[in-house]
Amino acid sequence: MRVWADFTLEQDDAGRTVLALTGPLTVSSIGVVDHALRDHAGEIAQVDISAVPEIDTVGAWTVWRLLREHDAELTGASDQAERLIAAVSKSSGDGHTAGPRLPPVTRTFQGVGHQVSSWGQGTLDITSFLGAVLVAWWGILRSPARMRWLAVVRQAELVGISALGIIGLMSFLVGIVIAQQGAVQLEQFGAEMLTVNLTGRIALRELGVLMTAIMVAGRSGSSFAAQIGTMKLTEEIDAMRTIGVSPVEALVIPRILAAVVMMPLLGFYAAMAAIVGGAFISSFTLGIPFMTFILRVQEVVPIHDVWVGLVKAPFFGLIIAMAGCYQGMQVKANAEEVGLRTTMAVVQAIFMVIVLDAFFAVFFTEVGWG
Repeated sequence: MRVWADFTLEQDDAGRTVLALTGPLTVSSIGVVDHALRDHAGEIAQVDISAVPEIDTVGAWTVWRLLREHDAELTGASDQAERLIAAVSKSSGDGHTAGPRLPPVTRTFQGVGHQVSSWGQGTLDITSFLGAVLVAWWGILRSPARMRWLAVVRQAELVGISALGIIGLMSFLVGIVIAQQGAVQLEQFGAEMLTVNLTGRIALRELGVLMTAIMVAGRSGSSFAAQIGTMKLTEEIDAMRTIGVSPVEALVIPRILAAVVMMPLLGFYAAMAAIVGGAFISSFTLGIPFMTFILRVQEVVPIHDVWVGLVKAPFFGLIIAMAGCYQGMQVKANAEEVGLRTTMAVVQAIFMVIVLDAFFAVFFTEVGWG
């Protein structure tokens, strides 16, 4: 049972205030007394610690502060208490608590140098990770029995099947927005019927797979980084290496394969959901029957738009899985770094997806699929 420190304020024969401290003056028991004495406004002439059975440096500092602030006299101190109080009384308390701050110009160049150095180290780490993935793929191609198909199916379920609800709802609403806003603008030119062309081509060519990639990056890419990062932090990956299991083959390859396979399916599903959303809102705002809208999409959307979306999707899945697994493998220090690496995985994946989408837009335009 913990015993707390306490105090009483009394008057001696000369009318002076005497502070009598009782109980242990230790870091775990002095908190209440310290706060109460800091709020005491009166003068204290004498501090009596004869009823204090135990004292540490925190208690000694509290007693010394009282003696110094009130110019009081100490009584009832044991030899240990006197030594501690004498030791803390020699501390001036005027030492620097932080290192000297560099001039602004020096700090600027220092920050740039650290950033460049981190980029160089990051490039080496990414190259090493890519090499490990390629080596693992080569080993699986030489010995297909090493592929963990159950892990692939499980990751495909998490990346694809579990995401159908949120991706379908998001794409449906995006399709509504595209059709409604497109109709408002096209109405100025008397071309409301072109809303079908707009919705169909944008959904199948760009937004279906792009919005799906962003959603998968936020949902599955972050999950990859957090799962692998936590395993790295708890030394499970080191244990796998110890027993002769390749972490890249067991953890990274199944996630990459699942993302690459599921992204085209999710992208096409999202495009269909967006078209259904456009048809739904058009039946109310434009007077275009639902089935007429759907059939019109088949007539006005060229088949190469479908292939453009399907070709881009596996590359987006590869980038998302690689970013998530790479950042998870970089976790080293503590749980805070798991959150940091998870955030970096999502940001890097979305950024690279958008850059790659811009590249594909230029590429397909040059080959006549614009």
